[in-house]
Formats: sequence, C-alpha cells, structure tokens
Amino acid sequence: MQVKQPKSLSQAMGEVLQMLSKGMPNLQSVSPEINLDGEQWNDGLLATIREKVHMEADRKATSGDANDMPTSHFQEKVTYRVGNKVICCLEGTRIGILYETSFAGEPCELYHCVLESKSFLEKMTVLEHTIPFFLPIREVENDLLSSNAMRFIDHIGELLQAYVDRREQVRLIKELYGNQIGELYHSLPYHMIEFVLEDSDCKVTVSLRYPDLVSVLPTRVKVLAWPMHQYKKSHTSSVGAMGSQPIPARLSYAEDALRTMSLPEAYAEIVLNLQQALQQMFQGGSPS
Repeated sequence: MQVKQPKSLSQAMGEVLQMLSKGMPNLQSVSPEINLDGEQWNDGLLATIREKVHMEADRKATSGDANDMPTSHFQEKVTYRVGNKVICCLEGTRIGILYETSFAGEPCELYHCVLESKSFLEKMTVLEHTIPFFLPIREVENDLLSSNAMRFIDHIGELLQAYVDRREQVRLIKELYGNQIGELYHSLPYHMIEFVLEDSDCKVTVSLRYPDLVSVLPTRVKVLAWPMHQYKKSHTSSVGAMGSQPIPARLSYAEDALRTMSLPEAYAEIVLNLQQALQQMFQGGSPS
C-alpha cells in the first residue's frame, strides 16, 4: 500500500510539485534551479544537499526560529535538475525528489519520493512517496539506500520511466490495432504481456516477459502460430491420427522483432510479414 503522507510535509512537497509541473514563470525567483550534467550529479553533491538540510534544521532548532514564515524560508531553497529528476531541500531534514516521466517525447505522470534521516551520519529512509505500489521501492530501499543513496534515487527513476514506457506501448497497440487483437493480458507493472492475433488463416499467441523491471524491451519472448482452416489441413495431413490437433510453429522473425523494436513497431512488422511466414512454414514453400 502507498505510504501515508503527513499533512504538513505533503503541503510543502505539493507546493514544489505544483510549481515544477505547471512551469510557473516565477519559479526561478522562488526556487532557483541548477541544471546538472551527468558528472555533476554524484555522491559528493548529494552529501552537500543532505548537509544543507541538516544544518538548516539545526540552526532553526538552536535559534528557536521555528516560526519563520514558510514563504520567506522557501524562497531560499535551491532545486537541482538532473535528467528527468528534480531534487529539492524540504523543511526539516527531508529531501524531495520529483520524477518526470514521458513517452515518445510527450510528458506523462509526475511521481515524488521524500527521504529523511535523523542525522547527517545516519542512513536515509523513505518517508513518503507516490510510486505505484507494485514497483519494488521497499526492496530497492533495503538494497541501495543505506549503501548508495544516489544509486537508489537514480534506480527509482529508471523503474518509473520503464514502467510508463511499457504501459504506453501497450496502450498504443490497443489504440492502433485493437480491432485485430482478440485477447490482451498484462500484469500491473506490465512486465508480463500476452495477447492474441487472429486472422482467417491462423491464431498467433504472443508472450512477453520483462524479468528486469528497468527494461523497455522483453528478454523472454514466445510467438506461436496455430494453424487454422487451409493451413490446419495441410499441416496435419502428414501426421496421422494425431494430426487432428494442430501443432503450433514458432515465428522466429516475430520474436526477433519484439526483442529489438518497441511493441507497436514490432506488431506492425509481424502483421506485414505474417502471411509469407505462414506459407513458408505450413506449406513448405514460398508464396506464389
């Protein structure tokens, strides 16, 4: 289940999310944004950000100015952008990460994760997040956050983007080819996808598996063609009494396409060459 969000913290993070997502023109004046390249985003910078939030929390605790105006304090905040991530300092000893996702160049959902540590020397923990419950954030937290917080932040972004990419690929084939697909099943994280393509000559079953949840292309693919009508007759005539049950054939060209192309592109490739492949397999020759 999704972690519950403390009201005050959600309001602070929500303000950041709202401004970043809507691209407010006064964002720079309220929260200066520093764009980082790949090399600038490193463990040293993350340590600096953590040190800032702890120093500010200690300053407020010792000076007794916990009643500082939120707006004036927020104006001092700096956000750091690296790729599809925006990292910002929040009130207390909290760091917020905003993840932007996209598909085919178009923006999709925004997600966020808030990290907290009781002291600069202690490990950070996930305080709240909006990451879908079926993505393994707790497993990644246990594996990475205490030993490599930067890798944890990056890996969560990779998980989110890959999930959105797989989901949008399925949405697109349904939108483009929904009238040709007889059945379609997918798991919640879209790491298991199965669908059926039916035409007058055969039934094609497609099974895709993504064991690595940061993958946008499947690593285990099986495409079977089940002969029907004239193909069934020609395919079963030479196998005797057992021939009443058609034997499926693997479409290797289709499997290769699904391993190397996005799902909509691979689907188009499969349909384009399907008749030729069926004739070669089930009739033992080239199309006339």
